[in-house]
Amino acid sequence: MLLAFDWSYIADHLPQLWHGLLHTLEAAGIGIAGSLLVGSLLGAARAHRVPVVSQLAATYVEIIRNTPILAQIFLIFYGLPRFGILLSPFEAAWIAVTVWGGAFNTENFRAGFEAVPARYREAALALGFGRLGTFVNVTLPVGSRISLPSTINTYVAVLKNTALMTAIGYPELTNTAYSLASFSFKDVEMYSVLAVAYLALVWSLSAAIRVIEGRLALPESA
Repeated sequence: MLLAFDWSYIADHLPQLWHGLLHTLEAAGIGIAGSLLVGSLLGAARAHRVPVVSQLAATYVEIIRNTPILAQIFLIFYGLPRFGILLSPFEAAWIAVTVWGGAFNTENFRAGFEAVPARYREAALALGFGRLGTFVNVTLPVGSRISLPSTINTYVAVLKNTALMTAIGYPELTNTAYSLASFSFKDVEMYSVLAVAYLALVWSLSAAIRVIEGRLALPESA
């Protein structure tokens, strides 16, 4: 099997695979950052029952979490032009993973914020902090640490979901590997590289977040 494996074909096309990897990281990086921002803001709105915003956020979460992300990608890329909104594959890619990840992170952060012990907030109020000050100085840092384990899964999923962008022609790693395999019939070689690359990416991302989680972990006595 290893003797039949065409290593030279992989070596010859490393530049294309590298560019595909960079496109994957670009869309995933924006998606992770965007889902963090969307999730923390809407999670705070839901946890604190902000009128109107909380209800809209709940509707957004239900729609996104209960529909296939591939359908969402198609709606963004092929549906929005019907309303005069034209997006490039790259724009559609990072918007799709941001919207998807933001919905899951909204619930992750909501649960984290609601899990902050009431005595923490009461102490902050007793010290003279207002509601906003209490959230910024107590609920946000403590709740974010509580929600970190669940957000790890969301970030990993955002990274892996970029592979679906091949459906709209975004030249990320999966699309590049698929194109090379279709052209040469080197399916085993290309998809093996693809699998190894995603394993390395996911392991690296998980390890990095685990390090952050360990550094930000709350004391057991808390």
